Amino acid sequence: MAEVIFYGLAGCPANARQKQQLTAAGHALVERDLATADLTAADLRAFFGDKEVDSWFNRRAAAVKSGAVNPAALDESSALAAMLADRDLIRRPLIQVGDRREAGFDPTTLHGWIGLTSGESCDDKHARGQCDHGHQHFVKAPAA
Repeated sequence: MAEVIFYGLAGCPANARQKQQLTAAGHALVERDLATADLTAADLRAFFGDKEVDSWFNRRAAAVKSGAVNPAALDESSALAAMLADRDLIRRPLIQVGDRREAGFDPTTLHGWIGLTSGESCDDKHARGQCDHGHQHFVKAPAA
């Protein structure tokens, strides 16, 4: 399996679930705190590839939701400067395996790239009481 460098934010529940999925698939994680990581604009830019600037942003960031930052109105250098100043703006996690880098947790992309399943069935995981594969579960009401 792969050694995955994972840049996330401490206390982020989504990042916690994502790390769990990666380790369940057998990957070794090297965790980095996105809030304090020593990233330059060039380092950060490498995670976005050929994606549009607008897609680089975390849509749940307070500054985006409030309208203080409008990702669609920013050019590449302004976007990178804003994200380095406020790390919550960065679409996360940032993931690196070897020389390849990606922003965001897209299970389809990750599965095709490094593999994201452990080979266990959903039922096997549920029998152990561990659901780590990213779909929603609802507790069934007891039969009347």
